[in-house]
Amino acid sequence: MAKSTLSAMDADIIRSAFLKELRESKAPESQWREIALQLIQLYTGQREVDPDTLEWIVRKP
Repeated sequence: MAKSTLSAMDADIIRSAFLKELRESKAPESQWREIALQLIQLYTGQREVDPDTLEWIVRKP
């Protein structure tokens, strides 16, 4: 996977969207990684996602 090119602000925007999606969908924790992965890919337009960024996004709120 690629290293992140996201700014701190971009990562915060994605995390906020992720948390909102969790609240609205009530998705089980088993789906969190996939949801976060899709959000990052949609936001960046890249298929490869930095694993550290993904871990930061999905950490428990």
